[in-house]
Amino acid sequence: MPPPTPPTGEPKRRRLLALPAVCPCEGIAPAPLLASLLSLAADLASRGAGDAGAFPVLRRGVRQAVRIAGLLLAFLEEVQDATVALALPAPAVLGLTELHVAMQKLRFLLTDCARRGARLWVLVNAGLAASELRAVLGSVAASLDALPKGVVDASVEAGELARLVSEQAWRVPVRPDAGDERAARTVRSILEQFKSGVSPDAEDARRVLKHIGVRTWSECSEEIAFLEDELRTRMDGAGDDSCSDAVLINSLIAFLVYCRVVLFDQIDVNPKADAAARPARCPDWIRPDALQCPITLDLMTDPVTVSTGQTYDRASITRWIKSGCRTCPVTGERLHNADVVPNAALRGIIERMLLSNGVSLPDASSSGHRHGALGNTPAPFGPAAAGAARLAVTYIVAQLSTGSTEERRKATSEARKLCKHSVFYRACLVEANAVPWLLCLLSSTDASVQENAVASLLNLSKHPGGRTALFEAGGVGLVVDVINVGARAEARQNAAAVLFYLSSGPEQAEEIGRIPESIPTLVQLIRDGAHRGRKNAMVSLYGLLQCASNHGKAVAAGAGAALAAVLAVDRDDLAGDAVALLARLAEHPVGAQAVLARPGLVARVVEALATSASRSGKDHCVALLVSLCRHGGEKVVALLGRMPGLMASLYTLVADGSPQTCKRARALLNMIHRHYEMGDAAAPAAPASEASERVIRVL
Repeated sequence: MPPPTPPTGEPKRRRLLALPAVCPCEGIAPAPLLASLLSLAADLASRGAGDAGAFPVLRRGVRQAVRIAGLLLAFLEEVQDATVALALPAPAVLGLTELHVAMQKLRFLLTDCARRGARLWVLVNAGLAASELRAVLGSVAASLDALPKGVVDASVEAGELARLVSEQAWRVPVRPDAGDERAARTVRSILEQFKSGVSPDAEDARRVLKHIGVRTWSECSEEIAFLEDELRTRMDGAGDDSCSDAVLINSLIAFLVYCRVVLFDQIDVNPKADAAARPARCPDWIRPDALQCPITLDLMTDPVTVSTGQTYDRASITRWIKSGCRTCPVTGERLHNADVVPNAALRGIIERMLLSNGVSLPDASSSGHRHGALGNTPAPFGPAAAGAARLAVTYIVAQLSTGSTEERRKATSEARKLCKHSVFYRACLVEANAVPWLLCLLSSTDASVQENAVASLLNLSKHPGGRTALFEAGGVGLVVDVINVGARAEARQNAAAVLFYLSSGPEQAEEIGRIPESIPTLVQLIRDGAHRGRKNAMVSLYGLLQCASNHGKAVAAGAGAALAAVLAVDRDDLAGDAVALLARLAEHPVGAQAVLARPGLVARVVEALATSASRSGKDHCVALLVSLCRHGGEKVVALLGRMPGLMASLYTLVADGSPQTCKRARALLNMIHRHYEMGDAAAPAAPASEASERVIRVL
């Protein structure tokens, strides 16, 4: 029988300081059991070798545990050398099995104490960690004491080592070091100050970070990332303990965010974190937008499919349904139920893509709940977290307003991270009057400052107060300027997305349209931009066309020609957006005439209607054709009637389309039939199966 293979890494989603040891299988042979014990003991005895800072918390207790592991390794080697393993009695195997379980727990515990990113959490739980270490060492001693005398006295050295290990394991004093207790008290004191809205002494916070070995901005970010992950795990739990843990963890996250903002002047480059932050490249055969949630345009981490067949990120569609919306965001169809089905195939593609770039994906079982809990709560858990967030934001705004070039560069980067972090941070930044200062930095000659400022404004524009502040500060023109002459493509793309959020209503769309360069700039981005920039420009222009007066401006700027070019050469995703925008443009006569003026455009729309796999795409095609008939008159109706593929597509939509699409298809069919009933022209081209039958009107 093969030896029990000890875990090669932490079990997935294992909570810190949880010690889920696995008992070796019943009936295991002594030889493989001893071999596995030797491997465990060797691993434990090597912990911390050559790295004095590997265990910043419980240093003394960990050193004792490592020393005991070394003695245990020597004992096991003596037992193995004495070849007693060939004939060990059953009580000896039982004792070694218990020793194996205890050593697994010890390895988990030492791994947690040395884990990068978890140092602050271990510090505030130093008492629990010490208690667990004391219990594990007691289990080691008890398992040795339970071994038969024949095994312990396999050799003189074995007997002496066994007694020494047992004696030390029972008597070793395991408790938090004095420095650990001081640092933990300082953390609790700082959290109390945060509750009162008082800025703590920077030196106190710096001493805490020094004690746990956090010396750089990136190491502080590591701690934050770990605690956020731990918070997600706790939010999946139930009961008062999980809620209490969530409050503490969120307070510690806010403490670290405050430290990262206030204490570190430089954003150092961590190669591992930098690689994780870079956008993951997508295989050539996958459309990158197919991996984005249609609601948020963010990469889906837990894709689920609703009853209409569309796929969304679980967190986004759950919020959509809970807000009272009962229609599919993409197709507009009614959702008959709120059930969602995990899209395992798409998740597998996303996970493989991210893992190839060194990024892990959270568990699917709860990622939606976790993401929502972290990113979309209107306020953090507990007054300490709220106070720390406000103080950090106040410091950032001060740096934006009066800081040096380097300070502003860091402040814009921090603002970008925080307003992406949660709704509460966005609200704090708006309340602290960050928007006007970020607008001032849009004209910065530093490309990174401009890019971070635009990205911050993009997230703040999702907040109602942020949109109001942008308008009141006269920032729309500055955003348009970035779309036009931004230093980097990402800045131009994000600026276009800002206009989408600003055009949330007809009044706002009209105000944006009054800026002479707003619509021509978006049209230019549609014409010449990269994929994401063109998509953002189209959705922004779609929002601006809520206002009737903007239709003529869009036509004058060449929107018809730009969209026709997109429809002619681009992929299905952009082509679908182009048809939707053309349909809205054609709602008014000036837009309809612009569409009809493009040679071959109507034929391409009819072709898109026949070939599109998207139900919403088909609906936009039919809506566009109906508008063209209404504003273009009988000439357009006759043109459509002569297109052989159209009638078959319309009959199919009448039978199988959504209620809205069916209604529009029926209206278009009736227009065509009415035209031919009233005139002497040839009958419209019917589906091949009905070519020999009389065409009747669809009622």
